[in-house]
Amino acid sequence: MLCPTGRWKTDVQNPAVRTVQKNEVINCCDCKKLGYIDDLIIDDCKGCIEALVVPEVGMCNFFGDGTEYIIPFSCIKRIGPDLILVEIHEEK
Repeated sequence: MLCPTGRWKTDVQNPAVRTVQKNEVINCCDCKKLGYIDDLIIDDCKGCIEALVVPEVGMCNFFGDGTEYIIPFSCIKRIGPDLILVEIHEEK
């Protein structure tokens, strides 16, 4: 599926994507839990991951308003077996 940036989103049925989707994404700047990976944005020309797509969770992890975090690959600081640490300085 073509995303607004002109890059391709992955096929969520791909086993590699399903494995990554189990990892929780945490912002190491404020220790805020951002949620779980919903999709990846991949640049077909370069053959690399450009960004992670994480839907923003609402109250009690339900009732999200449909917004999502698009986290550039350069913001990823550490990938572990259970979680992914990212560094995002959110504007207040």
